[in-house]
This record gives sequence, C-alpha cells and structure tokens, in this order.
Amino acid sequence: MSVALFSGDTMFARILRGIVASPKATAAALVCVTLIAAALLAPLIAPQNPYDLAAIDFFDGRLPPGSESLSGMTFWLGTDTQGRDMLSAMLYGLRTSLAVGLTSGLLALLVGTTLGLIAAYAGGRLDAFIMRFVDLMLGFPTILVALMILVVFGQGTWKVILALVFVQWAYFARAVRGAALVETGKDYVEAARCLGLSPARILAAHILPNCLPPLIVIGTIQVANAIAAEATLSFLGIGLPITEPSLGLLIANGYQVMLAGLYWMSVYPGLLLLAIVFSVNIVGDRLREVLNPRLET
Repeated sequence: MSVALFSGDTMFARILRGIVASPKATAAALVCVTLIAAALLAPLIAPQNPYDLAAIDFFDGRLPPGSESLSGMTFWLGTDTQGRDMLSAMLYGLRTSLAVGLTSGLLALLVGTTLGLIAAYAGGRLDAFIMRFVDLMLGFPTILVALMILVVFGQGTWKVILALVFVQWAYFARAVRGAALVETGKDYVEAARCLGLSPARILAAHILPNCLPPLIVIGTIQVANAIAAEATLSFLGIGLPITEPSLGLLIANGYQVMLAGLYWMSVYPGLLLLAIVFSVNIVGDRLREVLNPRLET
C-alpha cells in the first residue's frame, strides 16, 4: 500500500497539523468536540430529565430565561409550553440529532464506498449501471426524496436514518469510484493481482486505504448535511416521533408560539443547531484543503 496510516508522516497526523494551523478550524473543532461531549454526557449534566414526567411541573411552562420554579430550580434558558427545562431538552435533542446524523452518515459511507469500489474495479456494464443510478440519485433534491420516503413509510428513528442513507450514499459512491479508478491502474494493484489475491482483498486492503482522503472530507460534510436534513424533516413534522424529539422538533414546537413573544423555545435550539452544522462544515472545508493532493509540497 502506498498510504501508511499509523506510521511516519501519517495522514491523520497531517490532518491534525492542518487543523491546528488554522485558528478558525481549531475553534470549530473545539466546538464540535464540546457539543459531542455534552450530548454524550447529557444524562449526567442536564439539570432535568425532560422526558421524566415526574420531574416536570406543568405550572413551570413558558417561563422566560433565568426564571426560578417554586422548587427553587433555575431555568437558565427558560422552559417550553410543557414546563420542560430548555437547556435539558436541548442537550437531549442534540444527542438525538447527532446520533441520527452520525449513524446515517456512517451507513451511507459503507454503502456508497462498497458500490463505488465495485464499480471502479469491475468496470464495463456493471460500472455503467451503478454510475447511472448514482447520477439519477444526485439529480433529485435530497429533502424531496427523503420526504417521499417518509410519507410512504411513516415516522420513526430508523426510517429517518434509512431515508438519509438512501439520499446520501451516491455522494460517497461517486467520490470513491473516481479515486479507485486512479489506483486500479497503478503497479501495486497489478502486483497484487499477479500474487493471486482475491478482488475483495485487493479492494479492502490495498485500494480502499488510498481512497480515504476524499471519503473523510465527504463524510464530514455529509454528517453535517444529515443533521440539517433531519432537523428539516422533524420541523416539517414527518421526521422523528414526538417521543424522541431532536433539535428540529424543538424548533418546530417553539416556532408555533414565537408570535406570542416566547422566542427562547425556538431561537436557542436553532442557535445550537447552527453551531453544530456550521462548525462541522468548517472542519470539513479545512480537511478538503489539507487532503487536497494538489496542495501537497
């Protein structure tokens, strides 16, 4: 293999140096790490379990930021119409949004990478068939396709994830096919064939590692797109069920009462969603610059 991942001047060491060299990317990466840690630790750091009915008092509903309940609890970001602490609801909603975005992104990467490698290695009619299907998928708006799938199959966490996978895998397939076509013509692939290695081993152990740079970039950006798409679907009321609210559903619930002056129910979850999507996109843009072979010296 021409790419060594864990020794010498590795790709991951180059990524780390590239991010640290950019103050904007460093700040965005810190925001991503902080928000992911907050989502993972939500049950430990959230002031309230927003889904524990015993911990919620309906009379605490619609309290502005900084208000105190009769029990002495301070709601730093206010409460929603049901009396839930907005800070706690946002932490749990962020956890749901990140779980859906990361899961759908990883599954789309797996499906798209597999089909892209097969298309590049097999060539011929199979390559043409897969890539025409990729072109067809990329010709439709992402939200429109996801809407159609969820309208047919209904709400549900895994249904949203599968809908996002269906609309995202084509980006990975096209990228990995282009990178793999370059690699299949190199001497080390021909040497592996002469040694009698199976196509699966050649693809997984030799060609795939050399296709990682574009996959890392696209994967990062597609995770941000998946989080934004899930929020859009939930905002429209056909995404995640009400029992598993994400940031998009929190925004939708708050949007209904914004004209009454209860801005915090929608604005604060919206700012949190903007922070995670914007920071992930900045990191993805920096990765594109770092891993662009034309910029290598």
